[in-house]
Order: sequence, then C-alpha cells, then structure tokens
Amino acid sequence: MKLLALKDLNFKNLAKVALMVSIPFISACAVNIDEYSEVKPELDLSEFFNGHLEAYGIVQDFKGKVSRRFTADILGQWEGDKGVLDEQFVFADGEEQHRCWHLNKSGQEYTGTAGDVVGEAKGKVAGNALNWSYVLSVPVEGKYWNINLNDWMYLVDENNLINRAKMSKFGLEVGQITLYIRKVSSQAHRPLTQGCRT
Repeated sequence: MKLLALKDLNFKNLAKVALMVSIPFISACAVNIDEYSEVKPELDLSEFFNGHLEAYGIVQDFKGKVSRRFTADILGQWEGDKGVLDEQFVFADGEEQHRCWHLNKSGQEYTGTAGDVVGEAKGKVAGNALNWSYVLSVPVEGKYWNINLNDWMYLVDENNLINRAKMSKFGLEVGQITLYIRKVSSQAHRPLTQGCRT
C-alpha cells in the first residue's frame, strides 16, 4: 500500500534509457501468488489492517541507494467487506504526507482507490501473501509521472507484515519501497481523518 512521494528518484535520464531498450525486460521466473496458497498464517486484510498499526520504511532508487526513510501511523477500519486505511507519513527530512485508501474485499480478491492512485488497485491474497498492482501519480520536477507498482505483502505472524513494492516506468524498474508494518492494537487510537470513511 504505497505510500509516497517519489520525487527523489532520478528520472532525468529515464526516458533516454527507455528509448534505447527495444524490448522491455520480462522475467520468466516471476512468482505466482498461488504459490503461497498453503503458507500459514493466512493473510486477511480486514483482520490485519484493523485498528492501530505502525510502519517503518525506506525508498530506494534504481541503483539500490536509499533515497528516503519514513515512519507511518496507520488506522484501519472495516464495515463488512469495505474498509479504509488512514495513513499519516513522516519522512526523515520532516516532510509529512497523508493517504486514504478505500478498500473492497471480494473473496480472496481486493480492490482499492486513493487520491493519488490512477484508476483502481487490484490484487489477490493466497496463504500469507497479497500481490496487487496499481499506478501511482507522482510529482516529479513540476510534472506528474504515472509510476507502475507491483506490490507484495507477506504476513510473518498475526502482528507483523513485510511489504515490498517494485516501481517501474516505460517497462524499466526505477526503484523499490520496503516497509515493516506492526499491528499495535485492534482498537482505534485516534479518529479517522476527515473524509476518510468507509
């Protein structure tokens, strides 16, 4: 569930590089979400992302260099198969951001929308893992770039989750985001931000 202004990624030469690549790289060894179907404990977003959570993360550029560090305060609430994630981010440089996800659950599949997500995020849970993809609109040097995210979550145990996302543009990887998310309590610790309701 991302998250971030990615303005510190180096996009200046990305278009030139993309033009030199005639065929986008496609991995023949890509992992399929169904490979996790027997792994326990099972991930249910409406259970894990319910109540008070804390996150700690980094953003890396396409070379692997850490460009940003952040913490996040997250409040999740659900009514049946509809939920919200109210995310408040604080970056190491003092910048603050907010994102409100609106989520829908249908069996093992999830969809989500947020203010800076283009269209709809779509994904599926199998066993302890979720894989979903979406397009994030990111401000870069006065313009907006549509960055593709391939987002994976892995439930370690009932209170701990690892989240990794690869970011790409023009078929090329431009960076990664890694988060550790800890569930603090199933109880709300603050009111939802205005406008962030199920």
